[in-house]
Amino acid sequence: MEHKIAFVGFGGMAGWHYRKLQTIEHITVAGIWDIKKERRDAASELGIHVYQSMEDLLVDPSTDLVLLAAPNDVHKPAAIAAMEAGKNVISEKPVTLNSAELREIIHVSQRTGRFFTVHQNRRWDEDYLTIKKILDEGRLGEVFRLESRVHGSRGIPGDWRQEKIHGGGMILDWGVHLLDQLLLLFPDVAVESVCASVTHVTNQMVDDGFTAEIGFANGVRSLVEVGTSHFISLPRWFALGADGTAVIEDWNLKGRIVKAVGVNEKDVVPVITAAGLTKTMAPRRADTIYTEELPKVESDVRDFYRNVMAVLEGREESLIRLTQVMRVMKLMEAIIESAETGRVVKFE
Repeated sequence: MEHKIAFVGFGGMAGWHYRKLQTIEHITVAGIWDIKKERRDAASELGIHVYQSMEDLLVDPSTDLVLLAAPNDVHKPAAIAAMEAGKNVISEKPVTLNSAELREIIHVSQRTGRFFTVHQNRRWDEDYLTIKKILDEGRLGEVFRLESRVHGSRGIPGDWRQEKIHGGGMILDWGVHLLDQLLLLFPDVAVESVCASVTHVTNQMVDDGFTAEIGFANGVRSLVEVGTSHFISLPRWFALGADGTAVIEDWNLKGRIVKAVGVNEKDVVPVITAAGLTKTMAPRRADTIYTEELPKVESDVRDFYRNVMAVLEGREESLIRLTQVMRVMKLMEAIIESAETGRVVKFE
């Protein structure tokens, strides 16, 4: 079965979608609409059909899918308009500015019978899939702490992402990815507490970074951090278990697992510092630990679109469940509340 998709918005992310879709069978781009003339011109130069208006896009009978790749505040009205026009909808993340808006979209999806989903593309990141494999296989023993970070040093991009009215800020921009991944690492485990802070190093209107301590009901404590003024980046992932530690330094999957071998360590050689000595923090002997390579997992993000087409054809369930999307949205709201009040927020 062939599918045709129309784009609302043709910025950087839409260009990424366009290039990916050229390599996927049974789906083609019917055209785009963007309020900015320069983006419409850029599409025309690529040979892409440009609609005359949003209304023109919605009445095209040849399309069964609409991709929303416009600023975040456009997602809700555009999604509702598209579903009311009989189209199925893919929204870029974050799906909306808040959980109440998402609830409205879900209601319209149910009423119209149109399929609505969110492009949570970071579920296909190989660093995430690798840490998931490490935890799923119990390679570290009982995990008690997990740290997930992304660090950059260029501040917030100089566009609508700097403006609160458009849904700017790093909680909505990157937090949505890291929190989605985190909740999938511990499926069906309640989040009990959230304690967060935000930074305004380069931007006073929206957060340009945040740190959140998240406590799970199974005893795991997690740290999620996004920073845009870090000239030295900390590891992408750091996982601590009773039997070992795993580190993934970056998206290129540089890292390792270090585990204990069960050898009783005696006669610890203390570390002597300028102000004293310590045995507690002394390094282990080489014969009491060993290092493993990361069990690297490969992925194909095009599977997102293959799944969307299979859902429309009644062959599969959606990989991105709206209950999951709603939970992430509410968790972001809890982070915002904690940062604003300076208090720990009880979550689930």
